[in-house]
Amino acid sequence: MPSFKSHVVSFVLRYSRKKAFSSPENLQRWIAAARKTEDHHPPASLQQRLDIQTRTVDGFPVYEIAPRAGEYKRILYLHGGAYVFEITPYHWRLIADMADRLGYGITVPIYPIAPEHDFHAMFGMVGDVYRQMLDETEAEDIIFMGDSAGGNMAVVLTMMAAEEGLPLPSRHVLISPGVDMSLSNPKLFEAERNDPWLGIPGGLEAIRLYSAGIDRSDWHISPVYGDLSVLPKTLLLTGSRDLLTPDNLVFAEKARAAGAEVDVVHEQGMFHVWPLFDMPESRRARQHIVAFLNESPSPIRQDRKTRFEAPSAEAAE
Repeated sequence: MPSFKSHVVSFVLRYSRKKAFSSPENLQRWIAAARKTEDHHPPASLQQRLDIQTRTVDGFPVYEIAPRAGEYKRILYLHGGAYVFEITPYHWRLIADMADRLGYGITVPIYPIAPEHDFHAMFGMVGDVYRQMLDETEAEDIIFMGDSAGGNMAVVLTMMAAEEGLPLPSRHVLISPGVDMSLSNPKLFEAERNDPWLGIPGGLEAIRLYSAGIDRSDWHISPVYGDLSVLPKTLLLTGSRDLLTPDNLVFAEKARAAGAEVDVVHEQGMFHVWPLFDMPESRRARQHIVAFLNESPSPIRQDRKTRFEAPSAEAAE
């Protein structure tokens, strides 16, 4: 049974954040309001207890949380926010908890977001971040972790790296990822009614703003339609009250059929990206993540050697 606190969080979301996704116009208004208050810096309390350094890649900040002494693994964390909202203190608290409990170094790119930027700028920047990580760390010691839009980016970045012939990360942790941005699954309409946060009209607007004219069914936007055989061992966390869950379950089955190893945590009563919030279900989800990342590594397959180029808007039409 969902906790009392989860019901409170769900209630607050339904009567606040849900409004942002109720229409394209509302999403645009929320973006405009967010730009006046967003701050990508880690909260002061985290900066005091963690060794956090900042650098820039392609003109955008990248935060580096130093690993514990003797630890060599690194996480590339890609934050959610529908491609249009900045990283939040909720993301930072999850990141700090992972740094404390795992001791891994964590790289957090503050990647360019829409509508000021688009798919090409986003993946150009995070792709460069990953290449720099590979210069310093073996791929078998790199994990991609992302929530919501960041989960989508983790999968797409792996597929793009595979086509470029780059070494691939050893694991994925995907928290409520957006894997099918076509939003065409008929089960989504019922899921939307049960979701206290996300809505289809605002979601489609967010995708339009960032997708650079690429078709929503192209794997660069919807990785469920890509080559899932390149995925590393994956932990996917999704909740029964999340608009994206029907597609997440399809994604897991398709990935398994393609030969990928996917563990699914399907939490009853939980909404979108619930592990970011401080409540009993979140603590349980984070324990799943820690246990998954502390397992012995799986063999890495590096057999993709073709060169990748992102599609142009003209080619996608």
